[in-house]
Amino acid sequence: MSKTITLNGAPHRTAADTIADLVRELELVPEKVAVERNGAIVPRSTLGEAALAEGDTLEIVHFVGGGDHAGEDTWTVAGRTFRSRLIVGTGKYKSFEQNAAAVAAAGAEIVTVAVRRVNISDPKAPMLTDFIDPKKITYLPNTAGCFTADDAIRTLRLAREAGGWDLVKLEVLGEARTLYPNMVETIRATEVLAKEGFHPMVYCTDDPIAAKQLEDAGAVAIMPLGAPIGSGLGIQNRVTIRLIVEAAKVPVLVDAGVGTASDAAVGMELGCDGILMNTAIAEAKDPVRMARAMKLAVEAGRAAYLAGRMARRMYADPSSPLAGLI
Repeated sequence: MSKTITLNGAPHRTAADTIADLVRELELVPEKVAVERNGAIVPRSTLGEAALAEGDTLEIVHFVGGGDHAGEDTWTVAGRTFRSRLIVGTGKYKSFEQNAAAVAAAGAEIVTVAVRRVNISDPKAPMLTDFIDPKKITYLPNTAGCFTADDAIRTLRLAREAGGWDLVKLEVLGEARTLYPNMVETIRATEVLAKEGFHPMVYCTDDPIAAKQLEDAGAVAIMPLGAPIGSGLGIQNRVTIRLIVEAAKVPVLVDAGVGTASDAAVGMELGCDGILMNTAIAEAKDPVRMARAMKLAVEAGRAAYLAGRMARRMYADPSSPLAGLI
């Protein structure tokens, strides 16, 4: 039953039964916040049993960096806030050193990582974590190469066991030729992962209906493809991407198809919260320079979206007044 409470000084309507339910409803993580109810601290271990009542007054706080960050253009997914809107992959680079340099040039705070078997024949071989520190850069385990929901779920369960990650990228592919997502399997995997406490950011078709179904299934971010993975064709359907952005209540990030900086800017100008790319940087002639270009493109596209573009016109409109011509 819906109830009215006072939350951080303002009226708030909620259907949550417990404080933990409310925290998740706000897309926060119960383990990372402190809650005061009606003037008394609620122990974190009891948030799941602490029932909400009509008229309760709650304060929910967490740690933030010192100083004044007001006005910073950040985005939040599953209760985690980031400044960079560019997510970078970790495949196809010539070396780990080049990959790390590209991540630094991109200013990325999140990198996608594939989950693969340990090389037991050479267990001391260099690993990605030797070059990109997971304590400084958020690792986003993904299910690249999975063609069934069961394989994707199994992969992410192993990823959580290996690194404690619950923010993950889900992709369930339909076929090897196009690498388009199998949306039936993708939605099924999303439902299972969300129930198990994962926060799945989900690769999907550029279909507004499928995007809404994913959100309802528990996706914390919608990641429609701009074009086939690794194609570099750019965003092929701006209309549907814009429709997904307009309807979504969670972040929307273009995932796949970006080939150059102008493609990234287009995605941001459509109102997307971010762009994920791998091949466009890794296969550039100069990956580090391209990473820097992508960073600037994402920032420029975001600024253009916030500024609001001029109206499109069918005919010319002179910049200078015609009155007073000699």
